[in-house]
Amino acid sequence: MNRETAEPNVRSMPGEKARRWAAAHREHAAKSTYVYDFVWDLTGEATGPFCTDVDGNVLMDFTSHVGAAPLGYNNPKILDPLSEFDLVDPLKIAGQDFYVSGEGVGDDGIPGPAGLMRRLTEATSHYDMDTVFLSNSGAEAVENGIKICYDATEGQYGITTHGAFHGRTLGALSLNRSKSVYRTDYPEVAGIHDVPFCDDGGCDASTCSCGFFTDDGSQLRRMLDPDTGFVDPEEVAYLVLEPVQGEGGYRIPSDAFMEEVAAVTDELDVPIVADEIQSGIGRTGKMWGADHYPIEPDVITSAKALRVGATISRSDVFPDEGSRISSTWGAGDVLASAQGALTIDAIHEHDLLENATERGRQMVERLEDANLDCITDVRGLGLMLALDFETKSLRDDVIDAALARGFLTLGCGYRTLRLLPPLDVTEREIDLAADLLLESVSDVN
Repeated sequence: MNRETAEPNVRSMPGEKARRWAAAHREHAAKSTYVYDFVWDLTGEATGPFCTDVDGNVLMDFTSHVGAAPLGYNNPKILDPLSEFDLVDPLKIAGQDFYVSGEGVGDDGIPGPAGLMRRLTEATSHYDMDTVFLSNSGAEAVENGIKICYDATEGQYGITTHGAFHGRTLGALSLNRSKSVYRTDYPEVAGIHDVPFCDDGGCDASTCSCGFFTDDGSQLRRMLDPDTGFVDPEEVAYLVLEPVQGEGGYRIPSDAFMEEVAAVTDELDVPIVADEIQSGIGRTGKMWGADHYPIEPDVITSAKALRVGATISRSDVFPDEGSRISSTWGAGDVLASAQGALTIDAIHEHDLLENATERGRQMVERLEDANLDCITDVRGLGLMLALDFETKSLRDDVIDAALARGFLTLGCGYRTLRLLPPLDVTEREIDLAADLLLESVSDVN
């Protein structure tokens, strides 16, 4: 498959083999959030955003596996460096009990956990972060992020935002304020308060529509006012927020919103946990979504594009006591750590932050120029792209029509369609994707 000329080619979606495979998988799998009966053929041709399914359909994937495949399929920026090494087994080690040699500790070889952690502290050095705890998933990264804040501050309260999604473990679920299905009937961590999250990237205090700003400042400032507030700021362990909300609808906050969050947390010494599970590792055109704003995170949580979970902070925030945080697989997945490290290397070596900015702007301009009445908003920060439709049913119909054309997209929020192209997506691929999406809208509208 030649990436420079590849295009989707679909006979039927899903095909007969995909339906059989999905049925067999679900025979013993717990009910979960399968979006499509899309079954990638591991032996089929695939490159960049293009892949082949088990029925021979060629698809264009602008989901990047919900951001977890940041460079798409079979990208030589990752595979070529990995091919230089003879991989061993076990590739997943008990990282809290054993070490593995690798880059960053004096040995030549595959950049393992030590190499990844060094890159992450370099990528967060402007926030004075110097310490990393690796884990399996984003939810674990968030769990450890709030745990170390509880430990460091001895506070009992946490603050989250409306529309937030931070994971599916019980602690992370307690922070969620998106769909009720995520939390219903599950016990929650006590002491979690919430404030609105900006839903207008161009607003200021006088034009705010989400309810965050008030006549006397903001709901956050009112909540934490030392004299008149209802939460003692000295008892607050953290404020956790996504610099750009993901599951909640790809909501890009205004500078005014983030300036007020920064001001209040700085004045009252409230730690910020920046959940960068979707917005981090170059997705927004900067390494971290927080880099676009005046907030100064005390903790950054990362996963998806990083291939492992990571909680990043300062050494004075992490507990001094051994075993206070621990995990059998913490820092232990050699291959995933290598993929994460090489992804960071590729972002720097191939100017993928600039590419994300340029190609994201290209997609937004293409969709805005179409000026379709059924699309009520188009927005993006780098390659974290979204468009809102008049209704949820129309959004869902467009997703289905795009699938029939071999173009994979995702929903989020209530009536939002999101796009996550590979970070090295090309100008041709953006134009092709825009054509497919607009044709899909025309099919159903």
